[in-house]
Amino acid sequence: MIINHNINAIFGNRQLFNQGVENAKTMEKLSSGMRINRAGDDASGLAVSEKMRTQIRGLNRANQNVLDGISFIQTTEGYLAETTNILQRIRELAIQSANGIYTDEDRGYIQVEVSQMVDELDRIASQAQFNGMKILSGLFAKPTAEAEPQASMWFHMGANMDERERAYIGTMNSQALGLKSPVGAPETASFISLSTQNSANSVIGLLDQALRKVNAQRADLGAYQNRLESASRSIMTGYENLQASESRIRDTDMARESSAHARNQVMMQAANAMLAQANQQPQLVLSLLR
Repeated sequence: MIINHNINAIFGNRQLFNQGVENAKTMEKLSSGMRINRAGDDASGLAVSEKMRTQIRGLNRANQNVLDGISFIQTTEGYLAETTNILQRIRELAIQSANGIYTDEDRGYIQVEVSQMVDELDRIASQAQFNGMKILSGLFAKPTAEAEPQASMWFHMGANMDERERAYIGTMNSQALGLKSPVGAPETASFISLSTQNSANSVIGLLDQALRKVNAQRADLGAYQNRLESASRSIMTGYENLQASESRIRDTDMARESSAHARNQVMMQAANAMLAQANQQPQLVLSLLR
C-alpha cells in the first residue's frame, strides 16, 4: 500500500471526467434535437448536411418565386380577359352596323360606343400593372429583328444558377392589335370606322385578327401557368426529400440518446462512488501506524 500516489483515485477521477463530458454531449443533443451541433460532432456529416441546407433553402425560395410567377400570370390573364370582352363587344357592334337596316345616324351612335371601347382597351394596356411594372405595354415582348424588349421576365424556378424560364407578353394596345394606324392624331388614327356597311364589314376582319392575337397570348399564359404549377410540385418533392435526408444526418435519435444519457448518469454515479472510496484508502495507512 502506497500513500504518495493514489492511483485508484486518479483513475476514478479520469473516468468521472470522461463520463461528465459524454453526459454533457448527450444533454446537448437531447436539448437541441440535433446530433451535429458543431463540426467536431461529425465533420463529414456537417459538410454534407450544410450542402443539403443550401439546396433546401434555395428550393424553398424557388417555390416562392414560382408562386409569385403564377400570381403574375394570373394577373396578366385577368387583364387580357377584359381586353377580350372589349374586342368581342366591338365585334358585335361591327356586325350590327354592317346590317343594312341602320341609317348613317344610327351608325354614328354605334361609333360613339366603339370609340369609347377602343379608348378603354388602350387604358387597360397602359395601366395594367404588377408590382409597378406595366405588363401589357410591350415591356416583356418577344424580341424581333426590329426591336428588343425593354426588360425580361424570367421566372427563377430552381436552387441553382440558370434554372429559370422566360415569359413573353406582347403589346396589347389598339395600335398593336391593328385597330389604329401607327401615324396620325389619336382622334383620327382609328381603323375602326362603322360609318358604312362596307367599313363595318371590314372591321369584323380586323377584330378577328386582334382576337387571334389576344387568344394566342392567353394560350401562352396558360401554358406558362401550367408549367409553373408543375415546377412547384417538382420543387416541393425535391424539398421534402432533401429535408428527410438532412434530418437523417443531422437530427438526434431521441430514443438512442435518452438511453445513452441514462447510462452516462449511472456511470457518473458509479465513478463518483468509486472515487470517494479511493480517496478513503490512504486513511487505512493510519491504522497501521497506530
